[in-house]
Amino acid sequence: MHRRRISSLVLIGILSIIIIDWSCTKLDTTDLGSDLIPAVDNVNTFADTFYINATQHLYTDTTLVFNNGDQALGNITMDPMFGTTEAKLFFQLKPGTFPFAFGNADSIAGGLDSVVLCLAYKGFWGDSTLPQLIQVNELNDNRFRDSLGSSWYWPTTYEPTGIGPLVGTKLVDIRTLNNYTVYNNKTDSANNQIRIKLDNTFANKLFASDSIGLDRPGNHIFFNDSVFRHTFNGFSVKSAPGSGNALMYINYADTNTKLEVHYRRKNAGKIDTIYSSLKFRTGTAADSSIYRSVYANYINRNRASSSSENPLPGELYLQGQPGTYAELKIPQLTGYTNRIVHRAEIIVEQINEPTDIFAKYFVPPVFLYLDLKDSSAPLKYKPLYYDLAPAVFYDPDDATGYNVYPASGPDFSYFGAYKRAKTGPFGESMYYYNINVTRYIQHMVISQSRNYDMRLWPAYSFKYPQYSGQYHGYNNSIALGRIKVGNGDNPNYRMRIRIIYSKIK
Repeated sequence: MHRRRISSLVLIGILSIIIIDWSCTKLDTTDLGSDLIPAVDNVNTFADTFYINATQHLYTDTTLVFNNGDQALGNITMDPMFGTTEAKLFFQLKPGTFPFAFGNADSIAGGLDSVVLCLAYKGFWGDSTLPQLIQVNELNDNRFRDSLGSSWYWPTTYEPTGIGPLVGTKLVDIRTLNNYTVYNNKTDSANNQIRIKLDNTFANKLFASDSIGLDRPGNHIFFNDSVFRHTFNGFSVKSAPGSGNALMYINYADTNTKLEVHYRRKNAGKIDTIYSSLKFRTGTAADSSIYRSVYANYINRNRASSSSENPLPGELYLQGQPGTYAELKIPQLTGYTNRIVHRAEIIVEQINEPTDIFAKYFVPPVFLYLDLKDSSAPLKYKPLYYDLAPAVFYDPDDATGYNVYPASGPDFSYFGAYKRAKTGPFGESMYYYNINVTRYIQHMVISQSRNYDMRLWPAYSFKYPQYSGQYHGYNNSIALGRIKVGNGDNPNYRMRIRIIYSKIK
């Protein structure tokens, strides 16, 4: 199973396009578009194809993983094309209210049974055949634990420094995570969940910190959020160095993520085993923001000695964020005369290497994103005009910053930019992307406005700091996807823009 983050609406839209393509014969060989495009006859309708000059860069802007989004965990240790990746989790799990107690003094007289850290598993990207040794440590980091009011989220470049004692390990076979696991004396079961039993030292410390009997010295840790965070800063979860060759995706907001404290209680003279849960608090209406959990998803890429570090002429390497991007220049559009633009699309094609033995594991990103290099702010960018979502109002130059990007995100049924397959020039299977820029090009030639350079990349989240700095989410998973594509000077897989137009008489 490869990870996908396509919403149901987007998926329905894409399937609709595919069905239409199967059932209709268009007058011109375009793969995406909402309007009927006239045939290119070079009498009334013409076509221009311009090859795109692109350069590869590292994505250095701050990447944020949303607290209700899927977090990456694991190691990529063998990918000659893009190098290695390590992804670590840092997070807090808390009671829903304070003071908190597991039960009254009589009911928990049976004592502690176990403490289990549970992680909601959402999928993977990479080679699932290699097991990963998951290590859980306590955190001992004041900066991280107390960042609730100022920065309850951290970017992918942040890694807490205060790593405390190892409290649990689990050898995970990704292929079995869909299977049901029976626990709690065979009275409960769960699938798509990683369960890690924590050691007795940590379990006893947690259980002994119950708020029952606040008159007893030392039993005040669950009295309020501040005191609790002082003792239990949170957890560090990572794969052991060199372990595995895949990223797993974990979701904190899913109810399958929790810290289960299993204990025995007296009930009508009998001893039963039950559990209470500490969970990730998102600060929604159900979870007061005062109890919000701090988190960080640290992701480190190392491309040294990989093919992507030194691309050959005609090649570009695009890697899921935080990764790489391509800066596109199309000088032929400067001074491009006014005309009726029926269709303008950027075509990006994969260079499928037969020697890439890991291609079946490290599949390309589902979506690419295209935005514009903002001339008013060096090294800053802004959304593409008009074509992201033609039916939704947005203004890339909105000074308030809140309407620069479509509130509902791109309309992929119009914009395109999603992965599709076809047969390549040598009979090989290959992926490609068509990106609709028709309205943008039409406006450019009418107004003779600036010919912006562009940025092409497998986006996850981004912001435009020259405006409000608000983060916008895209439809890829964090750190997922990599692809080698052709530049405009590649003889077989040329990145290009094709414009179908009629002259103004």
